[in-house]
Amino acid sequence: MKDFLSVLDLGSPEALHRLLRLALQLKTDRHRGLRAPTAKSLDGSHVALLFEKPSLRTRSTFEVAVKELGGEVLNLSTEFAGGREPLEDVARNLERWVRVLVIRTFAQERARLLANAAPRLSVINALTDEQHPCQALADAMRLVEQWGDCRGRRIAFVGDGNNVATSLAHVTSMLGVTLHIASPEGYDLPDSVVAEAAAVALDGARVVRHRDPRDAVAGADAVYTDVWASMGEEHELPARKQLFMPYQVDDALMAGAAPDAMFMHCLPAHRGEEVTAAVFESPRSVVFDQAENRLHAQKALLLTLLCS
Repeated sequence: MKDFLSVLDLGSPEALHRLLRLALQLKTDRHRGLRAPTAKSLDGSHVALLFEKPSLRTRSTFEVAVKELGGEVLNLSTEFAGGREPLEDVARNLERWVRVLVIRTFAQERARLLANAAPRLSVINALTDEQHPCQALADAMRLVEQWGDCRGRRIAFVGDGNNVATSLAHVTSMLGVTLHIASPEGYDLPDSVVAEAAAVALDGARVVRHRDPRDAVAGADAVYTDVWASMGEEHELPARKQLFMPYQVDDALMAGAAPDAMFMHCLPAHRGEEVTAAVFESPRSVVFDQAENRLHAQKALLLTLLCS
């Protein structure tokens, strides 16, 4: 695996599980600091970050991950994201100086173009309009922490069939978890994503689409939601609020899930919109555990790309 543009780049459920086992070990070892076995794994290596979209969790966790593995971070200005010169030329320059480019951008094709242009450069998708695979790794890690063997479990995703939902569909299928997703008409998870998930599914896991959120949540072991308007779609929020309000995750909706069901969110969250404050702040909420796991999962990803 040269690049990580999608969860599907892992290739198999076995590869996903290897990465997650590594992430869990890294989490256990973190308290050892410079005495951790991986503290110098990236010694002499540089990782560039090119973020065209704002970020708290992704930027922070990648910077910390690289430094805790002994590497150096190069923060690139967004002016180098294809405005001054072609993206292909940016990649062909960077591959001579750094080992990894972490890109947070708009179209998935931009990340793919960078990866294809530079055979010596590993490109990591830190979020595109179509996919958010690093978030999915952290989510999968949280599921394994909670359940161990995830096969046969059921997760409900309520809201827009967006980039987070896409990567969640990929990773849950590889874990053997069935994903039930409820979205308003016109915001469904694409057919292509359902087909991709089916192609890598473990032990009969499926992606099932619903219109009624109560149908998706019924008996679910976890309930996941995301903002109603992703970055770049904020101008659509007034119209989306009316359309998505029936998909708000509140106490009544959570009551339809399993009694010990987790509440999940990729953050940032808008209390009073996609989720109520009561659910977000409840003991069921694992949202900050997911955020913490971004660090450990991304450290495992970097080691998988560079040290395998």
